Amino acid sequence: MQTPDIVFMIFSTALVMLMTPGLALFYGGMVNKKNVLNTTMHSYVAMILISLQWVLYGYTLAFGTDHSGLIGGLNWLGLNGVGFEPNADYAATIPHQLFMLFQLMFAIITPALISGAFAERMKFKVFVIFMLLWATFVYDPLAHWVWGVGGWIRELGALDFAGGNVVHISSGVSGLVGALMLGKRIKKEQASPHHIPFTVLGAGLLWFGWFGFNAGSALGITGDAGKIAINAFLTTNTSAAAAAFSWIVAERLYSKKITVMGAVSGAVAGLVSITPGAGFVTPMASIVIGLLGGVICYFSVAVLKEKLGYDDALDAFGCHGIGGTWGAIATGIFATKSVNSAGADGVLAGNWALLGSQVISVVATYAFAAAGTFIILKGISLFTSIRVKEEEEKMGLDLAVHGEKAYGKVS
Repeated sequence: MQTPDIVFMIFSTALVMLMTPGLALFYGGMVNKKNVLNTTMHSYVAMILISLQWVLYGYTLAFGTDHSGLIGGLNWLGLNGVGFEPNADYAATIPHQLFMLFQLMFAIITPALISGAFAERMKFKVFVIFMLLWATFVYDPLAHWVWGVGGWIRELGALDFAGGNVVHISSGVSGLVGALMLGKRIKKEQASPHHIPFTVLGAGLLWFGWFGFNAGSALGITGDAGKIAINAFLTTNTSAAAAAFSWIVAERLYSKKITVMGAVSGAVAGLVSITPGAGFVTPMASIVIGLLGGVICYFSVAVLKEKLGYDDALDAFGCHGIGGTWGAIATGIFATKSVNSAGADGVLAGNWALLGSQVISVVATYAFAAAGTFIILKGISLFTSIRVKEEEEKMGLDLAVHGEKAYGKVS
């Protein structure tokens, strides 16, 4: 084991953990003031429940002994055998438990991301049940496909450095399916963001935490891992800046205004777009990825959503689903072994096969996440309605569900 790697990964794990409270602020500021506590609670309940699920059985399903490339075995049930000694299959220089903890933070934030699509109208108890089932039957198998030893997408040769498929496409697509199944919010109840400074602070915490998300995915800071981690740190920051720039330019040209919401949304779009390739592409490539990611996500949010008429409340699909899709494809174009010898060359280095693998992985993720989400929500709906009552939606979920108000006393 390497002490510097251990210290680096503890810090990276803490950074990724900070992203979920950051997401709570980011989402909480964008909803009606009468729903801010409910929206925030979605992120915190993810931290509570997935922390337990992952230790009990989630980790072994994602990273345990492979079964047919589809799911991990139960050999690490209850973290049996997951101790201080490293597991060379995943991270040879840090304790196995530390690798498990790092992966836990990814498992936490992913279902929290989904909640943005159906904010302000899903029953809280339904969200809790859905999240637990979704983590078990969608996230854990998908994480095994992409990152687990023997997982079929990993064996295919597709690259996902830090969660383009596993985290962002899966959450974005699942959010879209959930939004469609729930239906639109009551029109007069839809409101502009009630507290933009909350959202700006949340975006800043996400940007900060993303350095752990991406650079930490090198799983060390010594030797070649250090070079990859530093490259991932650089490409992450560069893509975020480039996407924020291109988003506000598109916004200025299309709507004649440059908004603070647009700037921070663009930064998040750039962070999502670079996630699959952060440790595989050059800094110059990350500029292109970010510039295009900002424009693509802007038009997904500002134009596509309006034309198709779905109510993705906080643009989970527009930023995470679309951004993750572009990032996965961009990895197939820009990846180079000169950055990471354990990766692959992409189209610009003369290898079209990687792009094909990336497209297959994206299509599979879309299909699996969409089908899994539909089946889970449909199953829950057999026992209870998944949407709050109209009078509860009008009252606001903070009072109707939690008996609290974010601002002022409960009357």
